[in-house]
Amino acid sequence: MKLDAMFGIGLEVGLGKRLGLYLVALHLPLFGCAILLLPAQPLWFVLAEAALLASLALGWRLVRRALEPLGYTRRFHDLLQDQQYANRLAAPGTHELDDLVGVFNTMLAALHRERLAIGEQQGFLDRLLEATPGAVLVFDFDGAISLLNASAAGLLGLERPLGQPLRHWQEGGGAWSAALDARARERSRQLVAQLDALPLGDSRLLTDLEGRRYRAQRGQFFDRGFARHFLMVEELTAELEDSERATYARLIRVLAHEVNNTVAATRSVLDSLLTYRNQLAASDADDFATAILAVKRRNVSLGEFIDRFTTVVKMPPPVLRPAALREVMDDILWLNRDACASRGIQLGWAQCDAVPALALDVQLIEQALLNIVKNAVEAIDAGHAAHGTSGGAIRLELADEGRRVRLSVVDSGGLLEATPVRQLFTPFFSTKKGGQGIGLMFVREVLSRHGCTWSLAAGGAGETRFDIWFPVS
Repeated sequence: MKLDAMFGIGLEVGLGKRLGLYLVALHLPLFGCAILLLPAQPLWFVLAEAALLASLALGWRLVRRALEPLGYTRRFHDLLQDQQYANRLAAPGTHELDDLVGVFNTMLAALHRERLAIGEQQGFLDRLLEATPGAVLVFDFDGAISLLNASAAGLLGLERPLGQPLRHWQEGGGAWSAALDARARERSRQLVAQLDALPLGDSRLLTDLEGRRYRAQRGQFFDRGFARHFLMVEELTAELEDSERATYARLIRVLAHEVNNTVAATRSVLDSLLTYRNQLAASDADDFATAILAVKRRNVSLGEFIDRFTTVVKMPPPVLRPAALREVMDDILWLNRDACASRGIQLGWAQCDAVPALALDVQLIEQALLNIVKNAVEAIDAGHAAHGTSGGAIRLELADEGRRVRLSVVDSGGLLEATPVRQLFTPFFSTKKGGQGIGLMFVREVLSRHGCTWSLAAGGAGETRFDIWFPVS
């Protein structure tokens, strides 16, 4: 562009010189002819010279006027090249150029207004993208990331993502943020793979390795006549859990109300019926009493069944006090030692770091961890029944990770290899035959109230891992 401007200036100067030389060359012979009048007619000589000088001056002025549009063309070029849309050109005062300069100034004003509007819209869009809690990724014409907001950077943990397609991280070529550990990188890699495979115009519910759920949508917009894609990802984990919890609570309250009323009334009637035992024959009295007592036991079992569902709804707020997590787990190991030994299951610590005291409600957290170990034992039993094997192992890991403490319960049952992660921790879903899905819901509530994060998934080699991260205050 600069070379073009220099060429325009050179063209104007060169043409002016050539036209000036042409005028001079045209008038020089006439000056020579006028000199011939000097000896005989001096007066005519002076008049001829004056006329020739006036003609030369008029010619030079006409050349300057003819070249003036070229000068304005150069100014037009400079203003457009430098994008000085706020500047205006002064009117030259000639009818021929006034209209041209006026049109150019109007064009500059329109460009200036559009530039301001686009700048304001872009600034608003940038602020909106940074403020939105959802992750937004915008791709260029070749499918490489051209823009992502802070939420997307935090969610995916990609290092230097601009200019790279999502498949770059699937193929192992992309770098990950240093803040991500191996588990978090694998979680992000699987989430990136799901996002990259999302079809255009589709909206889906995605789940990562830790059971977090996201709504992802791929759309497109047109830029300079060509389509560009974008992704919007919104985490729904908390909203879905709250909705499930509220639905579960309403359902259980209705069931508990109806069942408890029926059980109480039935118990009273059964106690009254037992008073008629002495009025029956001896041969019938025993059968009568046995039947009544069986119904009473079934009533008690039904009440206990409903109480198991209401434990999640009626869970008290945790009372947090400093406690040693290892001591809690040692008690649980002691309680399950004989049961595991009778089944040939090895139970013990595989790693036990010295960790600081944690803020725990010991009763709630102990009940939740007991449930986890009990599920691990039952998973191994189920594996034995399915494959006709025996033995197995449950190992515990307690690791100090700086700002967090990780507790892992790893069993060799391998029941989760074909189970979708998103179904775990949801009401009434269980991998056990005849299970009601209450245990994991109770565990989720306890861990959530302690500010923990967790992951339950197949760990490879026929293992199942339940990882819990406790915050260190």
